[in-house]
Amino acid sequence: MYLLIPSAGIGKRMGGTRNKLLLEVRSQAIIAWTLKAAAAASTIKWIGIISQPCDWPEFKDIIADLNLTKPVEFIAGGDTRQESVYNGLQALPATAEHVLIHDGARCLATPDLLDSCAEAIRQCSGLIAAVPVKDTIKVVDDHGIIQSTPDRRQLWAAQTPQGFNVKLLKECHAQGVRQGWEVTDDAALFEKCGIEVQIVPGEETNLKITTPQDLAIAEFILSNRE
Repeated sequence: MYLLIPSAGIGKRMGGTRNKLLLEVRSQAIIAWTLKAAAAASTIKWIGIISQPCDWPEFKDIIADLNLTKPVEFIAGGDTRQESVYNGLQALPATAEHVLIHDGARCLATPDLLDSCAEAIRQCSGLIAAVPVKDTIKVVDDHGIIQSTPDRRQLWAAQTPQGFNVKLLKECHAQGVRQGWEVTDDAALFEKCGIEVQIVPGEETNLKITTPQDLAIAEFILSNRE
């Protein structure tokens, strides 16, 4: 299985001016934990890191320290996640039929989750890891007035990995460029193109590191695992 890791963002909500994946959790960079999970996943055979070239020297040092045995390719990122994934798709080896896309900031995903998504994508066109929403959700207008309360039983919180048929995902990205679509994940492109996307049970601990508070939570989770 081929794995693309979008890692090109700065992370303004983290309050920094550098790539947030270089911040440390338990004395290792966030991206290091993501790569360790990918390295331990038995199905992952190739890793593509999509990031800005200015971060490559530090990323390469991290990879050297991890002694990864799986091939790792560096791919120049774009101005948005969507552009970065588009670039990543063009850089996949010609033999790639399926791909997993996993946000570098989701450093708590386990090898088991990566493997389960890799196995499932062989049986469908597209999938995402997701967990059922626990809270009651309110739809609110621009004035802060509640408009409706969706049925929680039909709501799932999207995570990554997300898996896709490479040919179909390339076609969806190309159509997105032509139509000027702006989406926050690749599953949304499939939805816009009318292609079904399945759910694979995610992990409650598979949070995305976005704020300083998330770093503290990640520290706690990793401490418990060790």
